[in-house]
Amino acid sequence: MDKKISKSVLKRLPSYLSYLKSLQETDSPYISATALANALGMGEVQVRKDLAMVSDGGRPKIGYLRESLIDDIEQFLGYDNTTDAVLIGAGKLGQALLGYRGFDDYGLNILAAFDAKPSREKTEDGKPIYPMDKLEPFCRANKVLMGIITVPGEYAQQVCDKLIGCGIKAIWNFAPVHLEVPPHILVQYENMATSLAVLSMHLQAQIKDNKENKSGRID
Repeated sequence: MDKKISKSVLKRLPSYLSYLKSLQETDSPYISATALANALGMGEVQVRKDLAMVSDGGRPKIGYLRESLIDDIEQFLGYDNTTDAVLIGAGKLGQALLGYRGFDDYGLNILAAFDAKPSREKTEDGKPIYPMDKLEPFCRANKVLMGIITVPGEYAQQVCDKLIGCGIKAIWNFAPVHLEVPPHILVQYENMATSLAVLSMHLQAQIKDNKENKSGRID
């Protein structure tokens, strides 16, 4: 499908995919936008529009054939095509990502890690760890277009600039800083501090509600 799609839609599609894959074989082979919206606590109109962007398999009063919808979403997101990537920063977080096998399900293949001072030549899973001076020739030779940044924040921009100089077009940034990049470079941020703040606020609201319910209870 040759349709422009917003980043907000791209962020919602994996949630749909995860839910669809969690359903049991004994469940109905069909699912409607309404059922999907209710299950995820989202707006029906929004879900219906999102699905229409990636699949034309919906039928009135029937919905979508689940397996076909899963295939459509995976194809749209590129999960059926392997994307090769390099990772910069072979510390604890970097090595944890290198060892995560679940990326295969999403079409991501981390070829190698690079570090200013590699403590070892390979990870426990056998992924190579190279010094930074080998980054550009490796990216050029393997036509790598995605880079993952897991270095401390003070080094992130320098690493980002180096990746762009190596021909990288998309960056997955785990460092807690905003990166300055040209308009044609896509950056996806994974801000753990922001995620923790959201979780903390949610917990505080839950605790407050529980206290209010208990104080207003009549035994």
